[in-house]
Amino acid sequence: MKKILIIFIVSIISCRAQQSNEFPRSRIPFKPEQYVCYKTNEEIIIDGNFNEKSWQSAEWTNYFVDIEGDLKPKPYNNTRVKMIWDDEYFYFAAQLEEPHIWAKLKQRDTVIFYDNDFEIFIDPDGDTHKYYEFEINAFNTQWDLLITKPYRDDSNVALNGWDIAGLKTAIGIEGTINNPNDKDEYWTVEVAYPWKALSEMTSMDSPPKDGDQWRVDFSRVQWETEIVNGRYQKKINPKTGRSYPENNWVWSPQGFINMHAPETWGFVQFSENIVGTEKSEFVFNEIENVKWEMRKIYYAQHDYKMNHGKFTNDFNLLNLKAEFDLSKYNWPPKINTTDYQFEAILESKNGNTKIIIYDDSLIKVIKD
Repeated sequence: MKKILIIFIVSIISCRAQQSNEFPRSRIPFKPEQYVCYKTNEEIIIDGNFNEKSWQSAEWTNYFVDIEGDLKPKPYNNTRVKMIWDDEYFYFAAQLEEPHIWAKLKQRDTVIFYDNDFEIFIDPDGDTHKYYEFEINAFNTQWDLLITKPYRDDSNVALNGWDIAGLKTAIGIEGTINNPNDKDEYWTVEVAYPWKALSEMTSMDSPPKDGDQWRVDFSRVQWETEIVNGRYQKKINPKTGRSYPENNWVWSPQGFINMHAPETWGFVQFSENIVGTEKSEFVFNEIENVKWEMRKIYYAQHDYKMNHGKFTNDFNLLNLKAEFDLSKYNWPPKINTTDYQFEAILESKNGNTKIIIYDDSLIKVIKD
């Protein structure tokens, strides 16, 4: 049953992500959100209330936007998140404004985004592979997955049987749930994600060191509903006879409808400073811009393969123009191909850094 479920979900995601005659990719400039996550020195009780001093001191993220960014209108309900950490857990606190809070699903590891939900995505080492997904609804029903690579790159990538050992979660309801006779204010999600679980698929330090940066993003799935016979029901599109597509609201936008593009997620920088005390400056690593230029090769190679049936080792045939400064690198990179695979290898002029991207979007940074 789980295998059938995963195949079904892959088909849904592929249909939602695919665009006509071109490999799907972001349509907005590369400028992911940034957040400094400070340490806490007090016990955090996971109850959905955010009463601790640490939570009061932590800053909210910017409000969520549509998954396509500025290409679509802003969400009609606000969503925002806070993050803190200690030596055992990575903590998340989310507030989702909602005049009508509802949920239906109560069985763990079902497809939670069939309800309105909140989702967390974490790629510790930023290589686009081996990342974590967590979904939760207003009933505190959870779905956790370990994903070996994005769905665009293979058909069997989600380890649905994997559970986050030691996970703590709580939901807060400012209003009522499944009661259409009143207006609610918001619901909250509080999560303690154990570093031990996050260490299972990464070479990064877990817990992180001061200054480490991880790729993180959040998504809120929001369905259009109406009240029918005293119950919430998804609105039906009379033209199709099916419910309207869900809204996807995110912290750091993808620029197209596909959360499973880890290269577009936000940057979270960890600080050893105690939350509410001395500030730490977010330091953007310029190599991320270079990685983005390499990822454009990945997109262009798949465009080429869709049109010619194979990858190319001729960079000029990819018709790419660099957006960022590459003066420290021997650009363009060397490209090696077979009929079904490619790798692009870029070396720095001083010889101490090599960046490699592969046909399945895996990207590596090797430093001598």
